[in-house]
Amino acid sequence: MNNAAPAPVRTRGRPRGNPPTRESIVSAARALFLERGYRRTTLRAVAEAAGVDPALIAYHFGSKKGLFADVMQFQCANALAVDDVLGGDPATLPDRLIDAVTDLWEDADFRQLTAQGEEAAEVIREYLEHELLARLVEFLGGRDATARATAVVTILGGIIYTRYLNPLPTPATLTPSETRRILTPALRAALTPRPRTVAATSAGRRGRPAFGGGSVQP
Repeated sequence: MNNAAPAPVRTRGRPRGNPPTRESIVSAARALFLERGYRRTTLRAVAEAAGVDPALIAYHFGSKKGLFADVMQFQCANALAVDDVLGGDPATLPDRLIDAVTDLWEDADFRQLTAQGEEAAEVIREYLEHELLARLVEFLGGRDATARATAVVTILGGIIYTRYLNPLPTPATLTPSETRRILTPALRAALTPRPRTVAATSAGRRGRPAFGGGSVQP
């Protein structure tokens, strides 16, 4: 008869006691992505480095792609610091936006992460669309906020693409200060509220659109 005590059952999911945070998992994953690259990093290795059960990573991030997205989003949020960029002097907002983008790519770790394939480019696209664009629309306000924010993000996305992700020779050789000098006027124009046209104003007063079809909603 076997009198040995049964082995304790290992519980899955969040451990008891002092549970590790999402940040600790992201930190461990970031180190491994930098050391091994995206494809050679496994969730099991991240779990071991963070001291957690792999099920906890699956619970929080869903997959390796989701975890990598969080790592990249964390890097973007730290470098771009949207609150700081938008919270300064409105007159120098174009300069701060360009500096935030160029500073992000001056970070060697971030550039190494972005070199890890389509996963990185997808995360950057999502960040520009769902974080920066949305925050700019809210910040700018007014009837043309979406159009202005879209113009700003298009310019910033152009910097990212032509200087870093798929560099063209001329933009890639510009220094950050040269990039700021060349593109600040375009960003300033994009941020400026659009004046209502005479035709649109007159049509609005008459209760119908300037270019036919339907009626203007109040």
